[in-house]
Amino acid sequence: MRKLGIMIACFGLLLWPDQAFSAEKAKQSERVSIPNSTVSISKENTYPNATQDLPDLQPSELTREMFSTTKIKIENPELIRLFNESHISPTKTAIGYRASIYLGQWPLNYESAETNVNWEYHKVNVNQLNNRGGTAIQQLRFVQENEQKVSGGLTAKVENSDDVQKMMMIKASEKTHLPLSFTTVIGRGTKKENVYNIPPKKVGYLSSYVPAVNEKGRVTYGEVYINLKGNKKSIEVRNVTHQGIGAWIPVQDYITFRFNMTN
Repeated sequence: MRKLGIMIACFGLLLWPDQAFSAEKAKQSERVSIPNSTVSISKENTYPNATQDLPDLQPSELTREMFSTTKIKIENPELIRLFNESHISPTKTAIGYRASIYLGQWPLNYESAETNVNWEYHKVNVNQLNNRGGTAIQQLRFVQENEQKVSGGLTAKVENSDDVQKMMMIKASEKTHLPLSFTTVIGRGTKKENVYNIPPKKVGYLSSYVPAVNEKGRVTYGEVYINLKGNKKSIEVRNVTHQGIGAWIPVQDYITFRFNMTN
């Protein structure tokens, strides 16, 4: 993780780790409607997917004070963490002192324009039951035949892609209330007790899909500086640019079923 490693002792500018404030949940919009054909397999999945922890940091008092000095919205969790773990304390006697500290170019915020769910994003399994020669109804159930890994990702190359992915996943999670992760695995032997009846002289097919969220919007980049003037401190953002971006983010531990029969 990037750190502020600057010390100007003669003017009383000191930076040291500080305890981060506890996370606070943001207000979330109404959750999406999950179709009846899509079910949770979080308990049945034989592969223990790790829960995706979304970085949701509450800015410290210093961080809020610094961010308020710029009109550019800063939401990047890594940049918030950087300021939360630092202390900037110019002395009151630093009259006439000026400094500008360059922190690098950062993705500052992500603005969501469109969020949609493809409930049949990636096919992971097909179960078949042939009852052409039978005389009674037979039952078809879901059993995952092979382990399947499904990955998402950004639709274009961007700078600091990891930070951009985190911000996009935070916005998509807030809008959908779905458990999202850029990688999810369906373990071999995973079962679900949904029953599909196959009458005589029919063949039944049960296809299974991992759903994914398609997130689209715009990311804002800028060069971040800390400006010090006497005992005052502020943030300046220069060379602000915007870039359109999209991403596919799989829904973790959910499966969509599509059932059909043929003669």
